[in-house]
Amino acid sequence: MRTDSTHSSEGHDLRHHGDAEVRDDGARLTDLAVNVRADTPPAWLRERIAGSLAGLAAYPDGRQARAAVAARHGVPVERVLLTAGAAEAFVLLARALTIRHAVVVHPQFTEPEAALRDAGHPVDRVLLREEDGFRLDPAAVPEDADLVVVGNPTNPTSVLHPAATIAELARPGRTLVVDEAFLDAVPGEREALAGRTDVPGLVVLRSLTKTWGLAGLRIGYVLAAPETIADLERAQPLWPVSTPALAAAVACMEPRALAEAAHAAHRVGTDRAHLVAGLREFAPDGLRVVEPAEGPFVLVRLPRATDVRRHLRDLGFAVRRGDTFPGLGEEWLRLAVRDRATVNSFLQALDQAVTLAQH
Repeated sequence: MRTDSTHSSEGHDLRHHGDAEVRDDGARLTDLAVNVRADTPPAWLRERIAGSLAGLAAYPDGRQARAAVAARHGVPVERVLLTAGAAEAFVLLARALTIRHAVVVHPQFTEPEAALRDAGHPVDRVLLREEDGFRLDPAAVPEDADLVVVGNPTNPTSVLHPAATIAELARPGRTLVVDEAFLDAVPGEREALAGRTDVPGLVVLRSLTKTWGLAGLRIGYVLAAPETIADLERAQPLWPVSTPALAAAVACMEPRALAEAAHAAHRVGTDRAHLVAGLREFAPDGLRVVEPAEGPFVLVRLPRATDVRRHLRDLGFAVRRGDTFPGLGEEWLRLAVRDRATVNSFLQALDQAVTLAQH
């Protein structure tokens, strides 16, 4: 693990995300590039969203959704802010907070750093290392950092950091931002900090777009101290979350939805184990999987990954390039977890792609 004090993006395309792999001609491909659960949103959720359309003439009223999120996490409504996806929250944090020394723990989702840079903040990076299993060492974070951003489980490494380890980063005068966009894909939401009110400066971001397939609707939320929520809310435009998105938020906080999400998390775990087992068969070809993987995606390193990715596209599969993540290079790929049948087809295509790349 090392600290990188550069104030440039170092050639990493921080605005590249998995959806770029499946745009235009990529729409015909089987998608292992985007970390949104397949076959979502479910029919019952689509019906709830559709039912909200009758109210589009009125301005959005987020009170019910905010109360539902607060109840789900056992916190007062003053500790909840609804956002147009978790990505909006990163922009609000960068614009609303007074920041002297921002640190982003990489490799991770690049939007937090991009938002900070766009707001004029220099950013230092703490780069987690492959040889350490991309595990977090709180001692590597500069003591004078007054804003620290870390993902859990981390995209793209799929590492789940212990909540106690992340909490060690808390300091008086420091804002500790934990991106838990994929935490509801972890059985039992193990190592969650959402709902904790005893960690000073803690800001937790959650997204409903991954588990529920609502990337096109844009809905997420922030959990933080009331004064932080107030600062972020002042930086938001009026009515930032649409009426259909608010209806989705209410629906996704209900017991039925939470039970379905919990079931989906266990299914993802089973499907991920099947994918990882298949990937291990490519060890003689130099492929390595970052383990233990705990998110709905896995990170792999393999020789000639750029060529393999290109051949996979020709064979009908889109995967996420890894070189846009600080701390990773062109030999890395991220693979979304899919059902067993899709994984089996992918592994067959991967076998062909690896062979083609070797010649």
